[in-house]
Amino acid sequence: MNEIIELTDENFETHLKSADKPVLVDYWAEWCGPCKMVAPVLEELSEELKDKLTIAKLDVDNNKDSAIKQKVMSIPTLILFKNGDPIDQRIGALTKSQLKEFLEQHI
Repeated sequence: MNEIIELTDENFETHLKSADKPVLVDYWAEWCGPCKMVAPVLEELSEELKDKLTIAKLDVDNNKDSAIKQKVMSIPTLILFKNGDPIDQRIGALTKSQLKEFLEQHI
């Protein structure tokens, strides 16, 4: 099974800049109901798209600096990074087909 990377303020830049494929970052929080709905979808996609994409999670309560830097105001926010730079994003709980459609535009 492909692992979802846990990002922190400390390792955020390093992971994104060293990634050899696009990285989808899930900005989430433990108390967020829609975030919990998206989590199993991300697990499935991390396995299905493991050759094309890395999926990472960032807990916004414990890592405020990284969330503020990307101007994350609502969660869940999903931001797709390529070569360390954000290229697109979606806000809210997406279905698997919506998320896959979003990702396939870029990978």
